[in-house]
Amino acid sequence: MTDEKTLVSGIDIPSPASATDDGGVLGTIGRVGASRRQFIKGVISSGAAVSSAGYVFGGMAGCATEEAPMAGGVERLISLNVNGETRRVDVLPYETLAMTLRYKLGLTGTKLGCDRAECGACTVLLDGVSTYSCSTLTHTVRGRAIRTVEGLEGPNGELHPVQQAMIDELGPQCGFCTPGQVMAAVALLEANPSPTRDEARFALSGNLCRCGAYDHYLNSVMRAAQSA
Repeated sequence: MTDEKTLVSGIDIPSPASATDDGGVLGTIGRVGASRRQFIKGVISSGAAVSSAGYVFGGMAGCATEEAPMAGGVERLISLNVNGETRRVDVLPYETLAMTLRYKLGLTGTKLGCDRAECGACTVLLDGVSTYSCSTLTHTVRGRAIRTVEGLEGPNGELHPVQQAMIDELGPQCGFCTPGQVMAAVALLEANPSPTRDEARFALSGNLCRCGAYDHYLNSVMRAAQSA
């Protein structure tokens, strides 16, 4: 290696300071009458040098201690009021409440069935109103009271009257839709403690039962209403 020069594939190439005036790497290769192989190697070497410089200096931009939030972005770490408790959770922008409850907070009583707001297995209460959590974005329920089937438990572990009535009337069959049926019934009885059978049927009409145990569920709601 000569002073202030770089050796590329057997060709002496001037340092960057002098290369700026006489055509750089490609200019030097042309003047010395390099072969095609040497020409290609020179192009590759010069490209690699430029790329590595961009990687080193461009990559340093991500090392800043403070990064401004992206315009229009959504804060991911949020607080939710679930069953009377404040829960901090990391939520993706388009994450549904059902996914957050089941896989972030471990409340697996909320079931995922159709995942398209048709079967009602994912029913929870939002401010006392029965809601399909599979079609509700978690970011839209901040500041609202979320109640799941786990939140029906009494202070001493006793069952909610609707849950007890479901057992007494043999409501559940396979049991997959039962949490959603229970939550829909609870919402009804909190709004209307003495519903007619038709009103109960309408309130549960958004909850499908793959076992066809609809009469058992209706009997359970009427029993819970009488015992309240």
